[in-house]
Amino acid sequence: MPYSEYGFDVLAFIGQERFAFHRTVPEIHTLLMQRQVDISQRQVTHLIARYEELLASKLMRPDHWQARLREQGRVILSLDGLQPDVGHEVLWLIREVLSGEVLLARPLVTSAEDDLAALLKEVKEALGERLPVVGVISDGQRAIRLAIQQVFPGVPHQLCQFHSLREAARPLLDVDRHAKVQLKKQLRGIKKIESALEQRSDPQARILLNYALTVRSALTDDGRPPLVASGLRLQDRVRQIHDSLERLEAAPQKKGGVKRIKN
Repeated sequence: MPYSEYGFDVLAFIGQERFAFHRTVPEIHTLLMQRQVDISQRQVTHLIARYEELLASKLMRPDHWQARLREQGRVILSLDGLQPDVGHEVLWLIREVLSGEVLLARPLVTSAEDDLAALLKEVKEALGERLPVVGVISDGQRAIRLAIQQVFPGVPHQLCQFHSLREAARPLLDVDRHAKVQLKKQLRGIKKIESALEQRSDPQARILLNYALTVRSALTDDGRPPLVASGLRLQDRVRQIHDSLERLEAAPQKKGGVKRIKN
């Protein structure tokens, strides 16, 4: 990109790791350094922001989704807010349900009724009279409900089925969450292992450092409850990592086997 020392391949890699796999900035930085990309954590943060800017600029172009929606002849909207990190702005998405097209994506500092209504009005104007909105889906947040009533009076508004499913599955998720906490206690110390491995330069250390990064990724992956129980998912991933280490340890040393790490 102009005024950048890194190509689109690096930018795309950072965006994928951040938003597809939910990796943290230090984790992305480690992955890039392992690929011989000389970059700082501050620059990784900067490129994440550039990736968001490019994505938003694409999503804000009505011409790429208007033609597809005209073939449908009707529109069902969904409105939801995403907050990647606590304390940051909320990224509000307005999506067309039938086609899956994201019609608008914009961060807001506040989530008041008038702010959300302004986003809905912008989408309504972009759709025009030829694309009637026949329904809206959202969660039960009061500001969202009032904003929808303000912009689309008389249009059917349905609460998201996902939230209803989540409430129904809450007892099971509470048990799963407790099991995950207990399992994570057994994995404490991974940072100390990483620190020790980073001081080494032998091939075994590089292999084990990748395993450590995999464990950290498993610990921060909360899945998609209630569709995916995060505790059971963590248990399955840890078992796979354990089995892989067992196979690696059993392999002959000359073929790349590694010695067991003691605590």
